Amino acid sequence: MAVDSVKDSASAGAGGCTCGNCPRGARHGHRRAVAAFVELRDGLAAGRGVPSALAHSSGASRQWVSDELTESARTLAERGRVEGDLRGRRLSGALAAPLIGEDNRLSTSRTVAAVWVLLAVLAILVTAVGLVVRADERDAVPGGLSHGAALAAVLVITSLIAVAVRQVVAVRVRAQRLQKLRAARPRWTDLLCDDSGRGSFADVQYMLVTSAVAVFAVVRLVQDPYRLPRLPWALAVLAAASAVTYLAAKFTESGRPVVLSVVRVREAGGLDGPVRTGDDIEIRGCGFVPPGAQSPDLLGRVVVRIGAVNVHVPLVPVPGGFTNPSDTLLTVPVPAEVEPGRVDVQVVTASGAVTNRLPLDVVD
Repeated sequence: MAVDSVKDSASAGAGGCTCGNCPRGARHGHRRAVAAFVELRDGLAAGRGVPSALAHSSGASRQWVSDELTESARTLAERGRVEGDLRGRRLSGALAAPLIGEDNRLSTSRTVAAVWVLLAVLAILVTAVGLVVRADERDAVPGGLSHGAALAAVLVITSLIAVAVRQVVAVRVRAQRLQKLRAARPRWTDLLCDDSGRGSFADVQYMLVTSAVAVFAVVRLVQDPYRLPRLPWALAVLAAASAVTYLAAKFTESGRPVVLSVVRVREAGGLDGPVRTGDDIEIRGCGFVPPGAQSPDLLGRVVVRIGAVNVHVPLVPVPGGFTNPSDTLLTVPVPAEVEPGRVDVQVVTASGAVTNRLPLDVVD
């Protein structure tokens, strides 16, 4: 969690609202939960708070630390959901509900399409008012309708892109070629960022290009309010190219988890050897922590299947974060319930996606 959140918790003071039923109270409750979790995580990472009875066993102490962090992470996630519901309710009430996707994030494609729908409706209404107010301009208005051909083309393209993107994402998620996780609440930054909060080139260029073309259309409408804005076809083609680029990025976006190899972990001073029950193994690959799954409660949902046994990946804390699980490497113990012989290893991510199977030989 961000250090800034902890500072905000401290600055909130003891006199803040704590009811939890209003945005302010929910925000303060979430900040306190963040501060408590960060303190617990960093303390356990430094070895503080671990029962002395578990000190003799690294595996037992690691499991106890992971269980404590997982339980605390659930409390933190619940606080975050309460805050997200209250704040998201305010955002949805501001006529933004149609712009929110199934993952509870603001959709770039829907927002762009909505901008052009509103612009087209505004242009039509202004032109209609011109028929009533300016009787001397009535003959010119029908002829001015042909000026809006490029505007109509951009409106159709952006609307089709919004529908196509929704279908493409849904199909890729069902086919496990893309991992999507529901956000705690919609944010305006969703329009320019990917699910992990990093800036996305496809989203940024789509928003910037289409916004610039929309501003040009508004200026033309202001200059001549009795005709639909004459949008140059060059700008219409530019907007269409930007939309196609955005759609292509959705087609090529990949997030399928893959297991590449499984190896036995050798402790310092230990001997090389085959994998036995009780040993730690490393699962190497990619896509184990998809975008948007970096929160501790979602990290605690990563599971490794070893044969018929499901092993929850333990949370291994360090100051400021976790070393396990990571997007490319998972470390788990081989439980005693795993029968000796050849077994398959798979990873189930927080999004529910399942990796390929990789065989592993376990000996007595």
